[in-house]
Amino acid sequence: MNFKIAPSILASDFTQLGNQLRDAQAAKADLIHIDVMDGHFVPNLTFGALIVEACKSSTTIPLDVHLMITQPERYIAEFVQAGADGITIHAEATPHVHRTLEMIKEKGIRAGLAVNPLTPLDMIHDAIKFCELDLALVMSVNPGFGGQSFIESTLPRVKQIRNWCNDLGSLCDIEVDGGINEHTIARVAKAGANVFVAGSAVFNQEASVAENIERLREKLMEGRKEEGGRRT
Repeated sequence: MNFKIAPSILASDFTQLGNQLRDAQAAKADLIHIDVMDGHFVPNLTFGALIVEACKSSTTIPLDVHLMITQPERYIAEFVQAGADGITIHAEATPHVHRTLEMIKEKGIRAGLAVNPLTPLDMIHDAIKFCELDLALVMSVNPGFGGQSFIESTLPRVKQIRNWCNDLGSLCDIEVDGGINEHTIARVAKAGANVFVAGSAVFNQEASVAENIERLREKLMEGRKEEGGRRT
């Protein structure tokens, strides 16, 4: 399985955003995760297409844009034009999920679907089956703020989606967002995720961006070795 680390700029130092993006690129981060919040779907305001455009000018890492906004279909074209390489919408945020996913795919970028911790997973299953979903995002915290603790009950949800992908022959990535750090990342990978959104675990004062990303990769490899050892 191809593991991908996706640093979330929600935890970055915005006075040094360009430098931190360049640090993430030097550390071979796989994606840059951009959380767009509207103060309506979630109780917080973050940023819009202008920040996506600024990120695009500072790094060549693909931009993983996570729209935590009501009626995301209104803004797909704007974020594509700003430089999004993939857009994830929430199942709870629009009555037109299929139409919006198709809008994203028609723009030639990756389409993702996210679910909050207590949202039934049926829509993820159907999107994998009928929409050729590129990415399924399992929220492991309640969306809206960074730095929250990981919700353990999301692990079987990740496992269920991985089983569906295997059964359907889907190459859909499974991403987990919320509370990902050196203590949780291996367990999330064991459950079946392969894309890990990490905010404060990457952007902090304790170590450099490169050191933090390397630490997460080490934990992933340790978990893989432990899993392999148990199978032999």
